[in-house]
Amino acid sequence: MTDTDTENETTRDEGVSTLAKQGSITFVGNVVNGAFGFAIVMLMTRYVTPSVYGLFVLATSVILFMQVFANLGLPLAIDYFVPQYLDEDEPGKAKGVIMQVTATVLITSALVAFALAAGSGYIGEVFQEPSMRIALLLLSVTIPMLAIYNVLLTSYYSIKKLQYRVIMRDLVRPIVRFGVTAALLLAGFGLLGLIAGYVIGLFVAITVGAALFTYKAWDLLTVDTELVASRPLLTYSLPLAMTSVVFVLMGHVDYFVLGFFLDSDDVGIYRVGYMLGSGLMIIFNSLSPVFKPLIAETREDTALVEQRFRVAARWIAGITLPIAIVLSLGASSYLAVLYTPQYAEANLVVVLLCGAFLFNVTVGGPDGSLLQGMGYSRIVFANTLVLFGANFLVSMALVPIFGIEGAAIGSATALFLVGGLTIAEIYYLDGIHLFTRDFAKIVGAGVPATIAGVPIVVLLESDLLIVALLPIVVVSVYVATLIVTDAFTDEDAQMIGEFSPTVEKWLPVS
Repeated sequence: MTDTDTENETTRDEGVSTLAKQGSITFVGNVVNGAFGFAIVMLMTRYVTPSVYGLFVLATSVILFMQVFANLGLPLAIDYFVPQYLDEDEPGKAKGVIMQVTATVLITSALVAFALAAGSGYIGEVFQEPSMRIALLLLSVTIPMLAIYNVLLTSYYSIKKLQYRVIMRDLVRPIVRFGVTAALLLAGFGLLGLIAGYVIGLFVAITVGAALFTYKAWDLLTVDTELVASRPLLTYSLPLAMTSVVFVLMGHVDYFVLGFFLDSDDVGIYRVGYMLGSGLMIIFNSLSPVFKPLIAETREDTALVEQRFRVAARWIAGITLPIAIVLSLGASSYLAVLYTPQYAEANLVVVLLCGAFLFNVTVGGPDGSLLQGMGYSRIVFANTLVLFGANFLVSMALVPIFGIEGAAIGSATALFLVGGLTIAEIYYLDGIHLFTRDFAKIVGAGVPATIAGVPIVVLLESDLLIVALLPIVVVSVYVATLIVTDAFTDEDAQMIGEFSPTVEKWLPVS
């Protein structure tokens, strides 16, 4: 590395190889999942009105919010405790954690689902959407399903077998959902078609995921179960449960505020813009599932944690930055081409969220995965309260004045604020930071890439041409700048070597 001589002498960290292997698997899955996600939204925006789509967004937002209460954050304990028990050669306790979490969330999620079904009429009245009552009644069955779905996901994270998570989450679920939704929309079922696609896709994914986990983790599932003390599980999980409540609410508070002040078609338009802007999380979401267990198993070795954090942050920033530049410069064109011209109204939403998500995912992620891996679950909870509070207050103040742009400003403000808090906290607690010369080169390469992209947007009038040429120009200039500034490190070579030894050999490493 170019930062210090001592970093040059750092021994090869196999965690970097694990991060590369498992991160690449989840990246492929996220790309496929994202492609189907965009395809599903494109399908919806063409076959239902913005008001129907907005109603569906509101209903699923309520479901996802209530689901967090249903699982008490316990699934998050699996990928924290299970790797530690497996590392200590105590598979019985690892199995015990999974079994105890599964049994608990099944009971709590069933109770929450019943409560939601009973109160669906009242929720419909609050949003002045009578049809929401039917939507919530039908979708309430997904609350226990989502609890088991999350247990399976974190179980895959804990044993670092993310290829099976990809099959369940990124292949089976979106493919089934897209097929069912498309067939029912073509048959004219409208809102019922959207709901049926959501429910059936989730059910099939859980069935396949449970079968795969049973097959792959058979040795773990057949050992004698050793129940573990509930107190450590709850002590770690409950703050994260409250974190998840606030975090999910933060992720959907924009829709709630917009639904309260504006019409459902505004919710639909904002949702499309938010989805495009939050697409920047694809790299973070690819590395985060394996990053947290890697930090948890070595959390006492601060130097190693810092090394892994810096590698992950550089890769997240290095791949996310050019995507952010492309989406920010060409927001209107991408919205018009991918969806319909009426959704280009959300172009400023995309620009604001691109900058906010880029900053936040680079310094630790919106869910505080670095702090979670270090065991600071209470701090994560406090940060998420700040995240929600800032988003809610700013959105409530600005949505009546600026409409959907006010909601975007609220989200962006919260993401920047919590990102700054994460940087300060991890440095104060453990002396860890990511601000090195190597990191500066990654960020600096975005300047010439942005300058090169501006003429494409200004001079070309065709949205299709902008969509096609802008990423080619921006990415080419960005990569060329990295090469010219000698930005690649030994860890980069190690990461790339997991994919292609030939590329590793020719990579210009300082």
